Amino acid sequence: MSVKFKKLPLPGIRNIKCLLCERGRLISYRDYFRRLLYVDQIPITNLVSNRNRERAHTDRTLGHHLIAHTHQKTKTSAMETFASDSPLTGPFVGAIDEGTTSARFILFRAGTDDIVCYHQIEVPSIFAKEGWCEQDPMVIAETVNECIAGACKKLLALGGKIEDILTIGITNQRESTVVWDRETGKPLVNAIIWLDNRTTSTVEELLETIPNNARNINYLRPLCGLPLSPYFSGVKLRWLRDNVPEVTRAMKNGTAMFGTIDTWLMYNLTGGRDGGVHKTDVTNASRTMLMNIETLQWDPSLLKFFGLPKGILPEICSSAEFFGKIAQGVLSGVSITSVLGDQQAALVGQQCLAKGQAKATYGTGCFLLYNTGTSIVHSQHGLLTTVGYQLGRKAAPYYALEGSVSIAGAAFNWLRDNIGIIQNAGEIETLANAVPDSLDVYFVPAFNGLYAPYWNQDARGVICGLSEKTTSEHIIRATLEAVCFQVRDILDSMHRDCKIPLAKLMVDGGMTVNNLFLQLQSDLVGIQVLRAKIAETTALVRIKS
Repeated sequence: MSVKFKKLPLPGIRNIKCLLCERGRLISYRDYFRRLLYVDQIPITNLVSNRNRERAHTDRTLGHHLIAHTHQKTKTSAMETFASDSPLTGPFVGAIDEGTTSARFILFRAGTDDIVCYHQIEVPSIFAKEGWCEQDPMVIAETVNECIAGACKKLLALGGKIEDILTIGITNQRESTVVWDRETGKPLVNAIIWLDNRTTSTVEELLETIPNNARNINYLRPLCGLPLSPYFSGVKLRWLRDNVPEVTRAMKNGTAMFGTIDTWLMYNLTGGRDGGVHKTDVTNASRTMLMNIETLQWDPSLLKFFGLPKGILPEICSSAEFFGKIAQGVLSGVSITSVLGDQQAALVGQQCLAKGQAKATYGTGCFLLYNTGTSIVHSQHGLLTTVGYQLGRKAAPYYALEGSVSIAGAAFNWLRDNIGIIQNAGEIETLANAVPDSLDVYFVPAFNGLYAPYWNQDARGVICGLSEKTTSEHIIRATLEAVCFQVRDILDSMHRDCKIPLAKLMVDGGMTVNNLFLQLQSDLVGIQVLRAKIAETTALVRIKS
């Protein structure tokens, strides 16, 4: 059943401006409210709905029959078990969900959205320098193995059988970059995580190589659909080549292997140096800046531009096919039949399978994907062209426009860990509701630059509008609004590129448990916001029959 929320009062929509700090100086940033689509023609919508459809789940894994599932993310590494009233019988399917802050393995009854059990463990990040974000690849692999073992142990305790697990799929944080040695199977350096900003200097160096001194960040868009940005794997890989001697030597010797997190996990699960597969799928490959967006193959011109050897790259596969079998452990012999980058997995899991449908996932960052069907739409307004999914080797690829916000839920981690004005995420809605508005306080959480649609790597965060009456509650509410404003900008760009205004926006992710937040988002975008019946939707499973 849909849930209506009382419309919230909106302050002075004609005059509110937000500011950002760029290279240490405040500049006029955006009159967000004035840019609301149809603000003068129609009233702002204030309906937030809970979808109670059977396939309300979001994300990530594949084979032959599409199955969507739902679950709630834990706040700790503790395990929770979900069991329905029906007898615990197979078959089951499993999903590895390796995210930025945690990994988990979830087991479902095949063909249903019943979660049998799961195990989740946090994955620590390493912040060696300002703007850097790393993770230990071995810790990632070991954590995933622990999650698999933990969930399977729980399955046995519930009376299920391991042999009834038919297949598993993988969904993963995208763009994060791992390089390891072909002979030892060990990483040569820590993984550079997607939000790491160390490669700003590399982008500048690459811009200098563009013909005619154009310094155009969109120079490679016609080939890969992406602007030059520290965000993408190809730039991170070039930085590693230039700055880490172990990686430089391994590339010269032909022993280096590169992969995003999906590739690294598959390599280890299927045997590592003893026969492990070196593969990725089209959705993850489309985030490297090295894959041709039309041919779906590694592009020689792109490799030449970045100065990278083709021999380090994995084989590109569709999102739904046989990738390999797990070599050891409790799931030895079980097939991996699906791989999707997390945001594309959310697009499929939210069933945005028709042209013109869109979803937003609110996690560490926020990511909006708009299905453009089998047509490639090259954005003229700061969005990314990416592969949405390809459900089978011979199936047609579906494409999407994507808008990426680097800081969403991470802003509240900053309020908690750096400023100390909240203790935990559970109190955000209560505190923000304690005040009727943000009292003209505005927050731009551009901690590591601005992503879509601006692609300004020099931008930095700012809180403005503070007065003697400002309280912590106003700042918390302004932080919620900051995410909403950035989403509004991306939806504006999507409308200008596609010329078809959205009627509704599917949403998922940890932040969507906050009713006030979704109400603010719906008011600011002027359309229905539809939430999955359980907030964090993270395991789409397709079974290979």
